[in-house]
Amino acid sequence: MRKTININKDWRFVKEDLNFERAVETIGETIDVPFTWNNIDGQDGGNDYVRAAYVFIKKFFRPELSDSEVVYIEFKGVNSTADVILNGEKIARHDGGYSTFRVEITPFLKDENTLYVRVDNKKTEAVYPQTADFTFYGGIYRDVNIIVANKNHFDLDYYGAPGIKVDPEVNGKDGAVTVTGYIKGEGETIVAILDASGNTVASGKGGEKLVLQDVHLWDGVLDPYLYTAKAELVVSGEIVDEVSLRFGFRTFSVDPKKGFFLNGRSYPLRGVCRHQDRKGLGNAITKAMHEEDAALIKEIGANTVRLAHYQHDDYFYDLCDEYGFVVWAEIPYISRHMPEANENAVSQMKELIYQQHHHASICFWGVSNEITMYHRHKKDMLALHRRLNDLCHELDPKRLTTLACFAMCSFWNRSAHITDVVSWNLYLGWYVPGKFLNGLWLAFFKLFYPRRPLGMSEYGAECMPNLHSKRPRRGDNSEEYQLDYHEYMLKFFDKHPSLWATHVWNMFDFAADARNQGGEPGMNHKGLVTFDRQTKKDSFYIYKAYWSKEPFVYICGKRFANRTGKTTKIKVVSNLDEVTLTQNGAPVKGKKTGKHSFEFKIRLEKTNELVARSGEYTDDCIINRVAKPDYNYKLHVKSETQSWQK
Repeated sequence: MRKTININKDWRFVKEDLNFERAVETIGETIDVPFTWNNIDGQDGGNDYVRAAYVFIKKFFRPELSDSEVVYIEFKGVNSTADVILNGEKIARHDGGYSTFRVEITPFLKDENTLYVRVDNKKTEAVYPQTADFTFYGGIYRDVNIIVANKNHFDLDYYGAPGIKVDPEVNGKDGAVTVTGYIKGEGETIVAILDASGNTVASGKGGEKLVLQDVHLWDGVLDPYLYTAKAELVVSGEIVDEVSLRFGFRTFSVDPKKGFFLNGRSYPLRGVCRHQDRKGLGNAITKAMHEEDAALIKEIGANTVRLAHYQHDDYFYDLCDEYGFVVWAEIPYISRHMPEANENAVSQMKELIYQQHHHASICFWGVSNEITMYHRHKKDMLALHRRLNDLCHELDPKRLTTLACFAMCSFWNRSAHITDVVSWNLYLGWYVPGKFLNGLWLAFFKLFYPRRPLGMSEYGAECMPNLHSKRPRRGDNSEEYQLDYHEYMLKFFDKHPSLWATHVWNMFDFAADARNQGGEPGMNHKGLVTFDRQTKKDSFYIYKAYWSKEPFVYICGKRFANRTGKTTKIKVVSNLDEVTLTQNGAPVKGKKTGKHSFEFKIRLEKTNELVARSGEYTDDCIINRVAKPDYNYKLHVKSETQSWQK
């Protein structure tokens, strides 16, 4: 049976591009992986973070193994090109920074071994991504494992995939699943299907269709029920390898007038986009951090996640399965078409589909993002889109393809009509004045293409939670404008259920080293939560008010603690139908009833202790009346103190 040995500890990091002989003689810095060398300079602005080739070295002893066993090394994520050398022999090269790859090392093993990994995130025309609004962190930023397996095993070589393929289908109240084992060597695949309690509910041989009566559906956030497919490889009556994958039974479709359907009923997809990086860590994050992200997405009540703009960690797809998020998974074919990288885009798409095929959460394969931003190589770009779209359907006929169009991409651009469904990245009301333009844009698209399913893959507004304004306006980066913008968009989506999916840009602030907006270089501040995940912006709570069923009440503007004037407006958001407000213990006139948001006008006293209440749920804050604001807000950008906008 296979054995996995994690080797994250005690690597040497050599901050030079050295050949094997020179590197093994260099001391370097002792580090553990996951690791990136851009965790600081990739987040501080200036578009000058180091893009280079550096060396990682790991010494390890030959694992115990019999003559019937083989050894692989597994890399879960190395950005963006990795050359792997073991004991002086080059054994692998991998282009693409976001997927798993493995290589057999058995023929090269000695009793004591030196593993040399040259990691390169330099600019190139051969590997995606190269042009995008996020930082391309260099390093070995996910786990590294040694896998000992029987020489007869479920294939570990093929595109980093798990070695078995799980194909479920729903037939009325029943389900059927075919589990295919891809075998290196010889043997017979024996399959067992387990329910969520671990009971065997079907069994048979690999490649057979196994039927389950009264199948329990994976039903999104309402009931994300998962089965497990356990495949055993049997040789001469002995089990020599085993792989288990969780999966779910569900049906889905998209109607151009009625939107997304899950298991035969209308199920509007309303959710967020997610980048994986963290403050001070870059992409080298822990399982606990993935779990925190998923929990925050669940808290606002989202039912879909667009995992932008690359293949995310396997563990996060597992979490999406468990939480019931419908996932749009995509490759980093983004912004600028590079003809030299066509095969790399195809390779990354194959890796994404082969590696993540079993996930119940994934319903859409995304082929590109804003690829028409640059206007060169149009013919070649269209040909690659058709090739990627056909590839997705060939490898996975049951899922739909999509892409995210650049805001300036015209309705009739041919790239927008290749995939099964399409979405647009629109920032009308942020980069372009006039939130009302969203309605006009949608009306014109539907006029020209009434049968084309349309979604909104990105929309948002910058916000730093220490910037505030009594009169919020587009471009001021204030918490108040972001709240106004998102409340408008939520009302807009309620009026247009035909949109098959909407995805906020972004759930979390993230690093984009070329940026300089809002007083903090190197950051995109469109998140509903800050980069460190410590502050939920007011906009977070307006989404929670619309989407979540967990009762709550929240006072917006509590960070806008010092205000001028005789009166001020207090906005309370809640998913309850009735809210009251007290000021310094006295009720504010007028109990408010309605949905989602409730506005009160109060006369400011020097200190105002406010308590919002709805039944047993409360929230409180203190607002102070001051003589005049401190307009020197730039001094406070990196502090928790309040800042002001003129």
